[in-house]
Amino acid sequence: MSVSQSPESESQSPNPAGDESGQINRPTKAETLRRRAAYAFGNLGQSAFYNALSTYFVVYVTSVLFVNVEKALATKLIALITSLIVIIRIAEIFLDPLLGNLVDNTNTRFGRFRPWQFIGGLVSAVLLVMVYTGLFGLVNVNQTWFIVLFVVVFIVLDVFYSMRDISYWGMIPAISSDSHERSVYTALGTFTGSIGYNGSTIVVVPIVTTFSFMFTGSRAESQSGWTAFGIITALLGILTAWTVAFGTKENESVLRSRADQSGNPLQAFAAIVKNDQLLWVALSYLLYAVANVATNGVMFYLFKFVLNLPDAFAITGVIPVIAGLVMAPLYPALNRRIPRRYLFCGGMVLMAIGYVLFILDSASLPVVIVALILFYLPGTFIQMTAILSLTDSIEYGQLKTGKRNEAVTLSVRPMLDKIAGALSNGIVGFVAVAAGMVGSATAADMTAANVRTFETFAFYIPLAFIVLSLLVFMFTVKIDEKMHERIVIELEEKLGVDSLDD
Repeated sequence: MSVSQSPESESQSPNPAGDESGQINRPTKAETLRRRAAYAFGNLGQSAFYNALSTYFVVYVTSVLFVNVEKALATKLIALITSLIVIIRIAEIFLDPLLGNLVDNTNTRFGRFRPWQFIGGLVSAVLLVMVYTGLFGLVNVNQTWFIVLFVVVFIVLDVFYSMRDISYWGMIPAISSDSHERSVYTALGTFTGSIGYNGSTIVVVPIVTTFSFMFTGSRAESQSGWTAFGIITALLGILTAWTVAFGTKENESVLRSRADQSGNPLQAFAAIVKNDQLLWVALSYLLYAVANVATNGVMFYLFKFVLNLPDAFAITGVIPVIAGLVMAPLYPALNRRIPRRYLFCGGMVLMAIGYVLFILDSASLPVVIVALILFYLPGTFIQMTAILSLTDSIEYGQLKTGKRNEAVTLSVRPMLDKIAGALSNGIVGFVAVAAGMVGSATAADMTAANVRTFETFAFYIPLAFIVLSLLVFMFTVKIDEKMHERIVIELEEKLGVDSLDD
């Protein structure tokens, strides 16, 4: 594929909205701010919803779901439910690109993505309430029917949540074709997502205990408390999804309208395989994600068995919250002056230094705190660069194949996160057993060999993955802001467009 070497302007050219006749319909500043706010608000509820679905639902299952069931049977049912959740999540890895293809082939007067915000937000919210009520108490009536219906309900819930997630991030290239404007929307979504995800962690215990006290007279966890948490999360999910559906506007630019349809799933997959930049970015991000989740997953063991300070584990929650709130809004401003390639590489170097500190003295709390700061601080920059690189690869693929696969392309990142998450679950279990950090073991029981085994899988191997991720990005990922600008210009010339619609 060739990219024309058209002269580049140092300043950003305006991207007026318009039609093929050239009529300009540029949104006002107030409209732009309103659309950005609506888009940002969407991920507040979406991330809280994800935390309730992926983290706290398991807590609910293991704590109160089977409280009225005989203990031996309850233990078996808990094991069965948690196993089913893992199996469904692994199966969904292969489903996400198909869902992305469905979004790409959606054609309504409301656009491709906004209808799925409306439908996905509503259906997933209703089903979340159902699973947080034990299917309206069926768990206490007939456990066999409960398991059968739970599998159906949870699969449908996961599918419609994925449709909401894929359409949310897939909307960015439909909102703007300018890399810097895309970085603004990505930063806004990441910023509110951090608040929603970590905010749900802050409020879950107060909500559960408060509503438990209201309905039972005791502040101990109860079915009523967890049901209230599920309802509140579901309402927030509907509100934020519908804010995106009604408060944003997809831009039906000529680059989008004149592109070939993404086709059936096989054609969509074929287009992805031909998009070498998408594949290289995906490989680099996957290596980073595996390292990131593997180290995150065993961090509790570091504080309990190596530092012997389990009560200080909360530090690992405070640091990423602060880092996300600071770094997400900072990214677009820095990216206007510093190419995102350097932000990515600089972030990977900081993470590598953090790993080196972990390796040098993982038994010193001050050293570990500094290492945690270096580990968490660049995460936002790395993830946002990956998202933006994947987004810009849409036009690259369109120029190369003639097909525009927006949602399919951006379904790759959540798919990679799920792969990394599945690997993390296996890594955590293996490390705990191999290092003897199970059962009633304490820090006093740890031998030098146990600690070395832990450090090998928690720090040495992830550090190697980070280095590999950096090398892949440096030597294979070519798409950046300037290359994307040239691609857009060449697409305009190829499609006979005078200027890029925004």
